[in-house]
Amino acid sequence: MSTTIDPASVELGLDTFGDVTAGPDGSPDHHAVVLRRVVEQAVLADQVGLSFIGLGEHHRDDFAITAPDVVLAAIASRTEHIRLGSAVTVLSSDDPIRVFERFSTVDALSNGRAEVILGRGSFTESFPLFGFDLADYERLFAEKLDLFTQLLTEQPVTWSGTIRPPLRDQRVYPPTESGRLKVWIGVGGTPQSVVRAAHHRLPLMLAIIGGPPAQFVPLARYYRDLLAAEGVEPLPVGMHSPGHVADTDEQARDELFPHFQAQRDRIGRERGWPPTTRLQFERDASPEGALYVGSPETVARKIATNLQLLGVSRFDLKYANGAMPHDQLMRSVELYGSRVAPLVRDMLG
Repeated sequence: MSTTIDPASVELGLDTFGDVTAGPDGSPDHHAVVLRRVVEQAVLADQVGLSFIGLGEHHRDDFAITAPDVVLAAIASRTEHIRLGSAVTVLSSDDPIRVFERFSTVDALSNGRAEVILGRGSFTESFPLFGFDLADYERLFAEKLDLFTQLLTEQPVTWSGTIRPPLRDQRVYPPTESGRLKVWIGVGGTPQSVVRAAHHRLPLMLAIIGGPPAQFVPLARYYRDLLAAEGVEPLPVGMHSPGHVADTDEQARDELFPHFQAQRDRIGRERGWPPTTRLQFERDASPEGALYVGSPETVARKIATNLQLLGVSRFDLKYANGAMPHDQLMRSVELYGSRVAPLVRDMLG
């Protein structure tokens, strides 16, 4: 069942993991080059009026961003309006106090534009890298999230748990000028994660990276029901999905497919997935799938439909998918901001 969405409240953003791009000869660009280009892409996103850019954290050779907050600080110095966040911060293998300090610093440098999307992450390479046991996956996230939400009060914190020494009347700096850092919980489809977001009174970001978006309708409804049962006013719900925008549907699909296939198959070999076929790709790119790939009109129509279907007011497009060249990414960002965003609001209106 569709939900009426106020076009004025709709926000369109971008996400990237800093996927390592291909140079003119097809060889991978240096990570340093990719990082500088991510800043260029964010500057363009600001210029075309997009609401948000989120940088994902990974620690492997096919993604360049390991320190999103550092890159966001660079972006903050070259932009004026776009909000800046993580997508996601893997809190389980990080320190909640350091996460707060880093993002409250980005918030100061950007004049209040910082956001954090917290999650457990779909990649686990950060656990052995930073000395954490995957057997503690659930406990680490639950306790660290509990501590982090207490830090958001920006008051002295007294806390104890099993993952670190206790805190007693401890202040954490710098405080934000607004008094509250904006934080979301990223959810990949687990009901328990929805319960956790509602329990901590945090907005929900649905990561829809495969299958029909319609399968997330019960999760969005469950989240709203949990808040209502506790007498809590509705909180924002957003969604994140991969895609690519070009001048025509055919061009967008032909540009994206080889890179999407190569990346998916590389990860699939690690996880036991079958090879990605063009037929599967086309199914995902259909109106019922999780890929937003096509002309501005095609992508806008799909975004507007699913915003109403899930009753969400923010859509973040993961615009970098595999080794797509920088010029194609820049064109996708330009079209997304200058044509897709206005079309979505027109369609909703």
